[in-house]
Amino acid sequence: MSALGRPSGVGAVPAAPPPRHSGFEPFVRPDSRILVLGSFPSVQSRAMGFYYGNPRNRFWTTLAAFAGEPAPGTIPDRKALLARLHIALWDMAAECEIEGSLDSSLRNVRTVDLAPLLRRAPIGRILLNGRKAQSLYLAHQPPSPPPSVYLPSTSPANPAFTPAPWFEALALP
Repeated sequence: MSALGRPSGVGAVPAAPPPRHSGFEPFVRPDSRILVLGSFPSVQSRAMGFYYGNPRNRFWTTLAAFAGEPAPGTIPDRKALLARLHIALWDMAAECEIEGSLDSSLRNVRTVDLAPLLRRAPIGRILLNGRKAQSLYLAHQPPSPPPSVYLPSTSPANPAFTPAPWFEALALP
């Protein structure tokens, strides 16, 4: 019984569901050959309006190190680096409920349809940035997809990150 004399739980206000958010459109060019798939944009990425906006995320520093360049700081510089490396970016979750930025809080995910993007560019390899991107991709991959490679998440939440597997995957023909 509650302090009001009601059975526990009666009259309780249900908790509001986490807010529903939409992801970004893909960054893809007609000459993109590699598609990097993440899970869903972080809070900082959503505020910035582009992928991997958390300055502690190692995505941009890893790509820049692979290219032998300084890490890009602006969205136009980031897009230029992607273009030079022939990389397209997208996230597997088109829309979801999420609290904060952690993949573990993703709920009620609506995934993207990869088939139209794969028809827009000669994507020869898909790089999966972290376990959540991998699990969503494996559950919703298009028919006859290009080869995919799981890579350790570049998120600051991954303390075991090392860039070596990224360098290896980016260097594949």
